[in-house]
Amino acid sequence: MAKEQRIYTPEFRQQMVELVRLGRKYEDLAEEFGCTSWSIRQWVKRAERDAGRGDGGLTSAEREELTRLRRENRTLRQEREILSKAAAWFATMSTATPKRSSDS
Repeated sequence: MAKEQRIYTPEFRQQMVELVRLGRKYEDLAEEFGCTSWSIRQWVKRAERDAGRGDGGLTSAEREELTRLRRENRTLRQEREILSKAAAWFATMSTATPKRSSDS
């Protein structure tokens, strides 16, 4: 059975990062505060990336921008598909309509 995922506040995460920077061990913090050492390691890695000293991964700002751009890209693809179908429908309708004669 899957373990329930807990949500930690940004302040709590920052506090864990600061404690690691002060020399505390991941495992000790995890045991004391009830989170996993893996989570603390991830928070430290993200803080390092955001400070420009990371392992080359995406910063939080870059990750947010990537998410926004992917969402926008998905929306644009859907809109393009709708417009393409509408254009095809109108094209069939214009050829199906008999031409009016201009003889008056």
